[in-house]
Amino acid sequence: MTLKYTPDHEWIRVEGDIATVGITHHAQDALGDVVFVELPEVGKTLAQKDVAGVVESVKAAADVYMPVSGEVIEVNEALRADPSLANSDPLGAGWFFKVRLSAPAELDTLLDETAYGQLTH
Repeated sequence: MTLKYTPDHEWIRVEGDIATVGITHHAQDALGDVVFVELPEVGKTLAQKDVAGVVESVKAAADVYMPVSGEVIEVNEALRADPSLANSDPLGAGWFFKVRLSAPAELDTLLDETAYGQLTH
């Protein structure tokens, strides 16, 4: 299992050719209380850096970007029903969607935990 980050504050956890995507602790801290999420359509193929969804809080709205290219195979319906999961458990129950990787080499362009920590401090 590999965990990587984008400079736009998404995380991606990779297991085989399937990856789970969400927003980081830093992102949810900056946004404040999340009140709405727009998730991508299952079956939709997106390229790296495409807008995959939107997260809205009491303070702001922000796009959620695709960390790597691939096909959306599942969305987190629990998050749609309870957007506050993005705040309470952003790296767990607050995940946004799962994707089947189409260009695994793109993972090499993402940040590891150390590099992401340097970006956010």
